[in-house]
Amino acid sequence: MSLRIALAQLNLFVGDVAGNAERVISTAAEARHRLQADLVLFPELSLCGYPPEDLLFHNGLRNQVAQAMERVRSEAQGISLLVGYPEYSGDEIYNSAALLRDGALVANYRKQELPNYAVFDEKRYFQHGMEARVVEMKGIRVGLLICEDIWEPKPAQLARDAGAQLIVVINGSPYCVNYQSRRESVVRERVRETGLPVVYVNLLGGQDELVFDGGSFVMNAAGEVVQRVAPFHESLTAVDVDLVDGQAVPRPAHIEPLQSEEASVYGALVLGVRDYVGKHGFPGVVLGLSGGIDSALTLSIAVDALGAERVHAVMMPSRYTSQMSLDDAALQAQTLGVHYDCISIEGMFEATLGALQDIFAGRKPDTTEENIQARCRGVLLMAISNKTGRMVLTTGNKSEMSVGYATLYGDMAGGFAPIKDCSKMLVYRLARYRNGISPAIPERVIERAPSAELRHDQKDSDSLPPYEVLDAILELFIEDDLSVDEIAARGFDRATVGRVLDLVKRNEYKRRQAPPGVRISDRAFGRDWRYPITSGYRTR
Repeated sequence: MSLRIALAQLNLFVGDVAGNAERVISTAAEARHRLQADLVLFPELSLCGYPPEDLLFHNGLRNQVAQAMERVRSEAQGISLLVGYPEYSGDEIYNSAALLRDGALVANYRKQELPNYAVFDEKRYFQHGMEARVVEMKGIRVGLLICEDIWEPKPAQLARDAGAQLIVVINGSPYCVNYQSRRESVVRERVRETGLPVVYVNLLGGQDELVFDGGSFVMNAAGEVVQRVAPFHESLTAVDVDLVDGQAVPRPAHIEPLQSEEASVYGALVLGVRDYVGKHGFPGVVLGLSGGIDSALTLSIAVDALGAERVHAVMMPSRYTSQMSLDDAALQAQTLGVHYDCISIEGMFEATLGALQDIFAGRKPDTTEENIQARCRGVLLMAISNKTGRMVLTTGNKSEMSVGYATLYGDMAGGFAPIKDCSKMLVYRLARYRNGISPAIPERVIERAPSAELRHDQKDSDSLPPYEVLDAILELFIEDDLSVDEIAARGFDRATVGRVLDLVKRNEYKRRQAPPGVRISDRAFGRDWRYPITSGYRTR
């Protein structure tokens, strides 16, 4: 006899409690009929979506969760369900998992370990659970855990001490680079400590700046992955667990290979854009296509996420725009089959300079005139957005956002920033990766020296260190929190390091006004970056 467990790797919607409940019920029915499963595992906080943030404090959500739990309990029949939900108990809230079967609450488990770092702040909302929960199903004693519980030794050990032969863990674990390997390494450590196999199901989908990549898997008692589900796609798959000499033994099944870094990042960006646009109900997107690498990659992501028919690209040349840029932008738009317009900003630029000529009299041209061009483009894109309902995608990368090489109310104006957390060097790698699938970005766009084309013969290197150097310094500061001296000790010019870190500090006010974007690194600008705007701190 074996226990068949279905892993429901679902894309759920924060706040859509009724819709999520419907997905749970229909998925349970499919797991029962198509897979003949005994138990189906749903992701963490499946009913309200993850992370619900301050929605948890709203009485309306509390009432909807209660109604949804009652509906799921009464309508899901013939199969056991482990459903994540916020459990309200008087004035306290728990991050809980309910095991339901044929209208009955068989068991309830409260998450013990509450993450309060990086993008997580669960201690703001939830109380700690204190007890293990083990249930017997078809002769196998199953221990229940929720996400962070598997990252710490104690909850799994408590489950083992309570008699568990198998651990199942439901998760809302967001993506960042190489995180699947880290998850599996952590689970392998718990397996080594307890001697128990683990079934791990993860949430899927984009939620604001977070992307949940799925990647659900099964690990046997030897610490070997015996099943892995494809990331970035919904799925409902089954694992059979046999009881052999008192030990739970999951049967080997399909093991999806781990993706390359470029493939996984690109998949996260596509999913993040698709869900941000789709869950907000926008009919499509519009973006400025400059003939440069950043907008070229952003256009490719948008097309892969939404389809060419929902993407509008606009080239907005000025007196400084090269013929190369005009040609390359038009070629990419044609290659990808998007709606494409070319609208000169020269008239707007001239009119703005004319209106300001008395105030600017006697002052030399500087970045002011450059920013006016960027803001002219922002006006056009926002006007198209207002008229068509399509959301503006901004095209800035992390390197630029770090040091303020971007214009407020210009190229920063928009609703979502797909490559906001991608360094410039990663942008190049992603462009080559995407072209390896099918032609999408003209080769000349990748090979040419980057330029904002806001003055004659301008190059990014006029204002910034080479991106190979800049990105390395930024990573050491942003992700590793190293000081000027510590970074310089790694072989970087100290003056350059000090200048870069000062630029990061001075431009926090810009980043606070930037649109959200997909988080793919260990530390993105957003939920897990909380530097003060006003500060007397000096980096050197």
